[in-house]
Amino acid sequence: MSDPRRTRILAAVAASLTLCAGLGVRGVADGDVAKYAGDALYTVLLCTLVVLLAPRTRPPWAAAVALTLSWAVECAQLTGVPAELAERSIVARLVLGSTFNAPDLLWYAVGAGLFLLICTVVPRPSGLRHA
Repeated sequence: MSDPRRTRILAAVAASLTLCAGLGVRGVADGDVAKYAGDALYTVLLCTLVVLLAPRTRPPWAAAVALTLSWAVECAQLTGVPAELAERSIVARLVLGSTFNAPDLLWYAVGAGLFLLICTVVPRPSGLRHA
């Protein structure tokens, strides 16, 4: 069994690094490269947050939860509610986006896959090993 505190610390570090990577991509790239890299990293960030909140979660489950949340947020953009909230809040715009874009769904899946790939190559507590 892994130590949940250690797992949470590692997940917090991973979330911070993912956030920095997302901001870095936006700082050095633009257009589709920045947008779709940001989409993939959004899901990676959600994966790390799932592990932060539930440190015994196995990577496939963390990826599935994060991917489901990413897709739900994207589909919610079809309602117009996120766009309305984004007009009032920068945080809402960053978290919820504003406009549905079908290719985003693919890039969220790429992010979940990237998270799973990272989990297979980066040393981690035994509680995060692939099952």
